[in-house]
Amino acid sequence: MPLRPAILEAVEALRTAGVHSPQADAELLAAHVLGVDRMRLLLVPMVTPDQLEEYRKLVARRAERVPLQHLTGTAAMGEIDLAVGPGVFIPRPETELLFAWALAQLEDIGHEHPPVVVDLCTGSGALALAVAHARPDADVHAVELDPEALSWAKRNARQLADEGDTPIELHEGDVTDPGILGHFDGRVDVVVSNPPYIPEAAQLDPEVMDHDPHRALFGGPDGLDVIRPMITTIARLLRDGGTVAVEHDDTNGSDVAALFAAHGGFTDIAEHPDLAGKPRFVVARRILA
Repeated sequence: MPLRPAILEAVEALRTAGVHSPQADAELLAAHVLGVDRMRLLLVPMVTPDQLEEYRKLVARRAERVPLQHLTGTAAMGEIDLAVGPGVFIPRPETELLFAWALAQLEDIGHEHPPVVVDLCTGSGALALAVAHARPDADVHAVELDPEALSWAKRNARQLADEGDTPIELHEGDVTDPGILGHFDGRVDVVVSNPPYIPEAAQLDPEVMDHDPHRALFGGPDGLDVIRPMITTIARLLRDGGTVAVEHDDTNGSDVAALFAAHGGFTDIAEHPDLAGKPRFVVARRILA
């Protein structure tokens, strides 16, 4: 049976359902069913009735606003694919820019000694595992509070280690705990974090509100309930000259920068935009008095 009419039908169904990227999602679901790269769909003009039935079922679920990543079971970060599903936050493309910034910082450090990297609020392990893949010499540690998210991170860590990546060390704990990772005080080169940061009153798409764990989304009335105390943890962990990047809601970039400035232990504080040009993460460099 021809594939192209089914994809066109799917695009229209997803557009009618309010999906933001109907063409891309329809093609990605088809590629998932066929086990090929999206760019190779043109090389598969015909499909079996069973494949067509599976495809239409997935499209129907996507039209119900089930996240694409829950249907395919994977999400990308850097050069790795992560297993994701109910109970863990789905990594977003916007975080790729924070990841690229972290790699640039590690490149500036060089390769003379194994850099120490900490990922606070790791979720699926996305940032930590992407760093470990790109920099196999790094000593990477990741912290996650939620047991269900941590189980996804452990699954991804095992899979990537089995594939040859440098293993990371996962820690169950609260990033605002004054004692978390105490044995790394003053030793960390780079801290990255994509914490819960959405203000509680924000209006979100069904894919987010109905499927991402609320604990991973919301950061109190202003979105800063986790970030505010976490800065003390970051300051404690970083060595003199160490750097940090923290993702935040697009409504409070200047507020996050102000929190770093108010601490008094950071310099080179800067706001960075995301792919849409909205404020998305703040970076800073640790200075010791």
